Amino acid sequence: MNKEKVSYKDALNLAVIVAALGYFVDVYDLVLFLIVGLKSLEDLKIPGEPVKNFQFLLNVQMIGMLIGGVFWGVLGDKKGRLSVLFGSILLYSLANLANGLVAEISTVTGFSPMDTYAVLRFLAGLGLAGELGAGITLVSETMPKETRGYGTMIIASVGVTGAVVAALIGKIGWELSYFIGGGLGISLLLLRIGVFESGMFQGLMEKKVKQGEFMMLFQNKERAIKYLNCILIGLPVWFIIGILIGRAGLIAKTLNVQGTIEQGYAVMLCYGGLVFGDLCSGLMSQALKSRKKVFYFFYLLSTLIIVFYLRQYNVPVATFYIFIFSLGFSVGFWAIFVTVASEQFGTNIRATVTTTVPNFVRGSLVPISILFDYLLEKELGLINTSYIVTAIIVVISLISLYNLDETFGKDLDYLEEEGSSKLKAEGVKLKA
Repeated sequence: MNKEKVSYKDALNLAVIVAALGYFVDVYDLVLFLIVGLKSLEDLKIPGEPVKNFQFLLNVQMIGMLIGGVFWGVLGDKKGRLSVLFGSILLYSLANLANGLVAEISTVTGFSPMDTYAVLRFLAGLGLAGELGAGITLVSETMPKETRGYGTMIIASVGVTGAVVAALIGKIGWELSYFIGGGLGISLLLLRIGVFESGMFQGLMEKKVKQGEFMMLFQNKERAIKYLNCILIGLPVWFIIGILIGRAGLIAKTLNVQGTIEQGYAVMLCYGGLVFGDLCSGLMSQALKSRKKVFYFFYLLSTLIIVFYLRQYNVPVATFYIFIFSLGFSVGFWAIFVTVASEQFGTNIRATVTTTVPNFVRGSLVPISILFDYLLEKELGLINTSYIVTAIIVVISLISLYNLDETFGKDLDYLEEEGSSKLKAEGVKLKA
């Protein structure tokens, strides 16, 4: 019992709290734009079709996140986890504040509101790409190896509640919603005092070893495949969020659901389910002393719920909303997913991996959407297409998970050798 008490005490250190709150604001901004983006474009009277303009801005933001994933990851391994944690929070917070002033900034600079909005969404995406990876890396390296799952569980669980808050606050007006998000992020920077850098990273700086080299991940086949597998095991998360929830209204119409699906409410319920899923998966991982067993359980659960979700013909809208919440719960392994990526690689490229992997998974929504729409054009029907893509995603994820090592309780105190897949222990001591 005493050991368990220590575990929870360790999990509530300042690094965990700051990383969790940072991820809260991170998710808040991501979801807020999905909720208020169209409304803001209409209010700004930007020429063109609002839906196409919104999709363009979303794509620009995604490009920013993909670039930012590599940029912040490399920086985290070269300059430290804290520099990325607070640098990314500062950037997306300032972009958030500026998003609420698009019209005013356009007037001052002479740029069109659309161009201004695009630049700000790119900068927001750039900033949003760094916080989670840096936070997970810092916490993974500063907590005891047997209990670090509690810390990452708290980060993800607190973080995804930002989506629920965004759905609620988004109703009060898009300008004020952006200001609130930016203000929350700036306030977080005040907690910087008292958060210490990872002892593993500090020890790494004393050694003459290459660090933050993105191309090291592709110097040999084994390492490259392992990195790819780390990305592929997260595919179900964004397939469900981006496709099955993102197109919930269309699916409900196809199933003749009795009532109208409100997209903002659907997103809020999905992320509400994610909160409980992340808590459950984190606790299961600690109890079973395994990451992979938890993945297998949630893969099975999500597959079963998807099948039932796609068979809800003629049900009341309330019943359909219950399945949306359940889908969110079934992919509530985001914390375990990012933790596994962090635990697979050595200290000298750990931040690079942990920061790029979740952003590449988010980016995977683009090829998944292309495949989904391609199959739709073959007149397979929305429901059959959903089944086919689900099967493809699940099979890919299962194979990728099978090929990864179990990492629960793994000692992270080692380096990746340049040009070799061999892991070399270097004896870096934990100082935090």
